[in-house]
Amino acid sequence: MSVQLIDKFAKDLSPEVAQSVHSGSKVKTEKRYAILGSDYPDPDKLRKTAGLVKQHTLEHLDTYLEEAEASLKRNGAQVYFAKDGDTANQVILDIMRQNNARKMVKSKSMVSEETELVPFLEKNGMEAIETDLGEFILQIDGDHPSHIVTPIVHKNRRQIAASFEREGLGDYNDDPQTITQRARVHLRKKYLEADVGLTGANFVVAESGRIALVTNEGNARFSMAAPKIHIAIVGIEKLIPKDRDLALFMSLLGRSATGQQLTVYTQFIGGPHALNQPDGPEQMHVIFLDNRRTEVLASDCREILRCIRCGACLNVCPVYRQASGHAYRSVYPGPVGAVLSPLLHGKNFPEYADLPKASSLCGACNEVCPVNIPIPDLLLRLRNKAKKEGAKKASVNTPGFKMWSYLATQPAAWKTAMKLGHAMNLTPHALLNAAPAAKAWQSSRTLPTFKGGSFRKWMKQRSAKKS
Repeated sequence: MSVQLIDKFAKDLSPEVAQSVHSGSKVKTEKRYAILGSDYPDPDKLRKTAGLVKQHTLEHLDTYLEEAEASLKRNGAQVYFAKDGDTANQVILDIMRQNNARKMVKSKSMVSEETELVPFLEKNGMEAIETDLGEFILQIDGDHPSHIVTPIVHKNRRQIAASFEREGLGDYNDDPQTITQRARVHLRKKYLEADVGLTGANFVVAESGRIALVTNEGNARFSMAAPKIHIAIVGIEKLIPKDRDLALFMSLLGRSATGQQLTVYTQFIGGPHALNQPDGPEQMHVIFLDNRRTEVLASDCREILRCIRCGACLNVCPVYRQASGHAYRSVYPGPVGAVLSPLLHGKNFPEYADLPKASSLCGACNEVCPVNIPIPDLLLRLRNKAKKEGAKKASVNTPGFKMWSYLATQPAAWKTAMKLGHAMNLTPHALLNAAPAAKAWQSSRTLPTFKGGSFRKWMKQRSAKKS
């Protein structure tokens, strides 16, 4: 066992950030439990059904990708397949250059974060503006998301007001309504000037070729209103078989992500605007991104590709609440990121092999997952993978479990250890100072007061009374 990088990050986290992350996560979890419990007599049945649908889709992904491509082309969209992030970024740049486009407005997209699209376009002389309020704030701050759904959960309104003042968006004012209004005024002009609107996709229906998009700000809709070109960049795992499946997934997504019955803006995009429609994008381009997803699909952790990016596992996770999303050093934080990030980094897996250890294995992430991903099982598989591949360990080692294993299998030794445990209450600091490894472990954890020693006696007396 070792002190992980995420432990060190959490230790140095500012109290202000820690409070923002903890309170923001907690309230979403409470809202999720309340609305699912009140709206459905058996929410678990829905979760399991959704998990089965997604798993079926993954196991037949080649077939559904072909069907989706045919459906999208039938609807008038152009379809591309990108093996990695660099390829996807280049396709987007080529589309812009071919159409003499220089300005893009972006809806929120975790896949574009994964490919680092914005810095790539800026490096090539293009303007790309994030239009999700949280993502816009991160862009002007040179920051990165710390949550899948609420990217600025680590920031408070005072910090945001200071950023707006710095960027010339108005005098300091931390009133949320004022902040939102100023962002709206600034971004409205960007929407009207843009040549290209880029979105992700919450779901792509293979049967109909429809792209389902959900937001709470309407920025995805604005990103497609004025621009003549719509580009959607989508992970290949976002497919679902049929339109009827949307009812199930939409019901679970809103409730799991933000505690809403349905997100405020829900759109179904069937292609570029038709001749009988007055406006809308004249071109639609859909890019399906692999970026090692097929490798994940071939692994024993393929279930993680069911994820619909609701963020529920982050909100409930005690480690995420203490450490924040940036501690995971990757686009995808929290329990889902602890599984997905090491896998998506391929040969660089050892650099992220500590993330699967950033879990108490309490199982809460699995219990709230709307597609029933067995995240604790996947974390254990990745821990085993790291051990087999000899992934580099953290520099500060702490006591392993060999001694515990010996004691747990030797009743006499266990009894002796329990009696000696009382000494830990009498001279804990002296004992820890004598063992540097134990001292390192204790530096980030509080040793509880020893309360053992009486269980066997209690059990013996209880058994005697029953007999």
